[in-house]
Amino acid sequence: MDERSEWVSSKEDKVTTIEQLKNHPAAEAFPMMDDGRYGELLADIRENGQREPITLCDGMILDGRNRYRACLEAGVEPVAREFDGDPWAFAWSLNGARRDLEDVRRALIKLECDKGSAKWAAKLAKIAEDGRRKKSEAASTRPRDEGGRLKPSPQVDHSDPPVEKRHVAREARAAEAHVSSSTMARAEFIAKRPDIAKKVIQGEIRPSEAIRQIKRERIEKEAPAPTGKFRVIYADPPWSYGNTQPDYHTEQRDHYPVMPLSDICAMPVKEWAEEDAVLFLWVTSPILEESFQVIKAWGFKYKSSFVWDKVHHNMGHYNSVRHEFLLVCVRGSCQPDVRKLFDSVQSIERTGHSKKPDEFYDIIETIYTHGDRLEVFARRPRDGWKAYGNQS
Repeated sequence: MDERSEWVSSKEDKVTTIEQLKNHPAAEAFPMMDDGRYGELLADIRENGQREPITLCDGMILDGRNRYRACLEAGVEPVAREFDGDPWAFAWSLNGARRDLEDVRRALIKLECDKGSAKWAAKLAKIAEDGRRKKSEAASTRPRDEGGRLKPSPQVDHSDPPVEKRHVAREARAAEAHVSSSTMARAEFIAKRPDIAKKVIQGEIRPSEAIRQIKRERIEKEAPAPTGKFRVIYADPPWSYGNTQPDYHTEQRDHYPVMPLSDICAMPVKEWAEEDAVLFLWVTSPILEESFQVIKAWGFKYKSSFVWDKVHHNMGHYNSVRHEFLLVCVRGSCQPDVRKLFDSVQSIERTGHSKKPDEFYDIIETIYTHGDRLEVFARRPRDGWKAYGNQS
């Protein structure tokens, strides 16, 4: 079928008030123009008038949201025409190749358009089926078996397709969206959270941040809150450094879901601690100052620190940062039970990303011999400790 045959009419219908038109969901799947491009469009319409008609579907704007807005702002009477076809496929054909769409955003929109097209096709099929049903009696049209009994209506399988079929479908969608299969997989992961997917499509958050947010919320949801009170608390928070690296750049947040400072401060550690308790808090040099907000919010006061010398040099903005701090903080009165003084500088070669040496557990367990112990953001369980969270 020629695409033009899907237009209801070539007649250009005039529209004059903004109240008459809403945006079609297929149009809403794409972000609006940025201010710079919209300014150019507005100037062009003021000078030359509306060049292309606005496309409507079911009385809603399918294409031309920016033109419609500019016409109203420029005092130009908008011109529109109606389209009668798959609105989602049409919207994708016009906008899917937009250069301002990053790969994951494009993949997310492709998923949204495919879903919309499937619903549109199902709606048409239902309308057709209802029409056939009204024209004939079900008993006379449904097939019968050899005994004259009506055969059961076919059942639709709504279960998820096998993994291999999902993989083939993903490859096909990725090719149509001109993105890699791995990019489409990331989009499928984000698409399971429509609220977050919408923010990615609109450019409010980066795809990598969306994935980290979803993972972090899962961890928080799945991790049971500790019960009881604890005398010794050990924490290695997933600090957010506020980096603005590209999505392809590896940083700490690519290894585990980070948390903003406000969320870390809001954790009810104060409720988990005994009146007399000690906190061992890991922090790096760039966010040393921010860590004191956490110490205060959790109900502790800074007392001393250990320095972990990682031996090997690391990159940094001002120097080669080869150390981290383990801050010792106290609530009430909680001096060590054993008067053994460990060296404040511990030189231990680092292993996995952000993995802290077991020697620091040994130090804590040696000087604090009694009381319940809690590790917050634990990577793995350790004998004698309760664990909350999962940073692995």
